[in-house]
Amino acid sequence: MKFDVLQNPNGILFDPLSVASSLISYLEPVSYGPEDLFFHNELWQSWKHHGVFSDTSRQVALSRINQSQQAAHVCLQQADWLIITLGSAFAYILKDQNKGVANCHRAPAGWFIKKLLPIEDMLAALDEALHRLFDFNPRLQVVFTISPVRHIRDGVIENNRSKARLIEVAHQLVNKFNRTYYFPAYELVIDVLRDYRFYDKDLVHPNYMATNYVVEHFMEYYMHPESRLLAEEIRKLQVSRKHRSLHPDTEAHKRFLLEQYAKTLELAGRYPFMDFSPELAHFSGKG
Repeated sequence: MKFDVLQNPNGILFDPLSVASSLISYLEPVSYGPEDLFFHNELWQSWKHHGVFSDTSRQVALSRINQSQQAAHVCLQQADWLIITLGSAFAYILKDQNKGVANCHRAPAGWFIKKLLPIEDMLAALDEALHRLFDFNPRLQVVFTISPVRHIRDGVIENNRSKARLIEVAHQLVNKFNRTYYFPAYELVIDVLRDYRFYDKDLVHPNYMATNYVVEHFMEYYMHPESRLLAEEIRKLQVSRKHRSLHPDTEAHKRFLLEQYAKTLELAGRYPFMDFSPELAHFSGKG
């Protein structure tokens, strides 16, 4: 929908300590060096980053990480909103270094100690991160959500304990800071969409119907009516762009392209800060 966003500069993170640590690292930003990577399963990897940053080349992996750090630094300077999604209160401690990791990278289980984080530790870490973020960008506002994806591998009881701690942490922070908010993504999926038809085949991950339901509620709650109308126009435009005609040489299809091109041109004129060049190229037959 062409919102200006930066998503997961460290890749997907789960526990609050990793989230807080990554946020603080963007402020300077921290620059990673060769000593921060390890070699495992034929890849150079970082304990603080998701596998999307890993590579057979140490230099390539470092370059990806540091470019992402710089992009996050610039984004946080300019951002109006930061959305923090907490996934699990379980952390994994690397035994030989006695430090937490953000991702285990499929290393042997014996390398780690699994720990259910105390509420106090999570609060302290996120509290410090928020103070530093607000000093860094005084206009920043923060939305907390809890991931509705259940970590069944932890066990049903353990998953519920984990999510309960995250919910408590989020609400304590929202009650403390007047620029923080809570969006009930977790409750919408777990308590409102209480039917397995809203889940993927693994019966854990919400499917398209569920995520679309959550997005609709998020937009209704947080976005100006004009933004919602514009987002719907852009959504329809994207649907038209994905359309593949069985008979592209027909006059009907050519008219369709001309109509979509005119609509795109009109939107580009109304909103010059948005980039519609891919759509214009597609509907003109040049993309």
